[in-house]
Amino acid sequence: MKVCIVTETYPPEINGVAMTLHRISQGLRQLGHSVTIVRPRQKGENPKAAQDGETVVNSLPIPGYKGLHFGLPCWKKLRELWQRQRPDVIYVATEGPLGQSAIRASEALGITVTSGFHTNFHEYMRHYKLPGLQRFTEAYLRKTHNRTLRTFAPSRDVIARLDAMGIRNTRLLGRGVDTELFNPGRRDPELRRSWGVDPENGLVAIFVSRIAAEKNIPLTLSAFARIREKHPGAACVFVGDGPERARLQKTHPEFIFAGMQKGEELARHYASGDLFVFPSVTETFGNVVTEAMASGLVALAYDYAAPRRYIRDAENGYLVPFDQSEAYLSKVDAAVDARAHWPELRRAARATAEQLGWKEIIEGFLRELEAARSENPTEI
Repeated sequence: MKVCIVTETYPPEINGVAMTLHRISQGLRQLGHSVTIVRPRQKGENPKAAQDGETVVNSLPIPGYKGLHFGLPCWKKLRELWQRQRPDVIYVATEGPLGQSAIRASEALGITVTSGFHTNFHEYMRHYKLPGLQRFTEAYLRKTHNRTLRTFAPSRDVIARLDAMGIRNTRLLGRGVDTELFNPGRRDPELRRSWGVDPENGLVAIFVSRIAAEKNIPLTLSAFARIREKHPGAACVFVGDGPERARLQKTHPEFIFAGMQKGEELARHYASGDLFVFPSVTETFGNVVTEAMASGLVALAYDYAAPRRYIRDAENGYLVPFDQSEAYLSKVDAAVDARAHWPELRRAARATAEQLGWKEIIEGFLRELEAARSENPTEI
């Protein structure tokens, strides 16, 4: 099958959506299918930097979100592209102007089009002090996704929310984790020493994600402060970049800001931590949680999305009732007090992650794409 993925974000960018789509595209190719990508040109990117099978379109920066661009409307260009190289099915992974153009072009050509729900943009509104736009955004998402034959989401609780919003034909597209890349064997005593802790007995609390308002950074700061109250020698590490990083680095010199990491360096940073602090309430899945578990960390997260599915409280990590900040801080205290039991939790977390392969997920995705294609009344 010939699949075209249309997305506002894709490597060389580093974020959960980009890396997920890259992994899906690789998996499809490994199963013998043809995959092409349509994505925006990113800041500073050489026009000739596109890989084989990629179509790069013009873009503009996303206001208030440093480093990310969105694709400009280009339905005529996509229509011409797909007239020359017609895909069997299109997967529109993001709902911006590029995604709208892709849906419009696919409708004009009668090509099967499906969509993905990778980001809770409607829930971002309150974090960017725009709560009045949430209802408008939900209506926009509903209209967009209902123009496609399938909407794929990464967890059952997200599917329930989409169903409640009136989005039809939702399907599960889960997530795996690369347990060869992310594994406890990458723990680096020298890196831990550079963070100012004893390589064997020191305590490292680590947050890995974009450093942005929607990630509930204030509660992360409170959790880090709580940990240092109990263990003054603990290292508290932010791994990642984002619009909040520069300000936080100035106002909180007591914490370590390791910056953006990727590949083996990212895996080394994960594995060199102990407690994974992640109080975000806007995830559709939370890839960082399963990456942390694969790395042998004790993850502490809210009870939804990936944590709800994979963390068993006090057995392979810690769960907190959703969006309850005081309960989160109380669980931080309980987790640190139970540090003697962390080796058991770390082994159990790794064992859980080892069951999360990608092959079955991608095979299920393919079956749904085939089913959508068979339902398309305009397929020509």
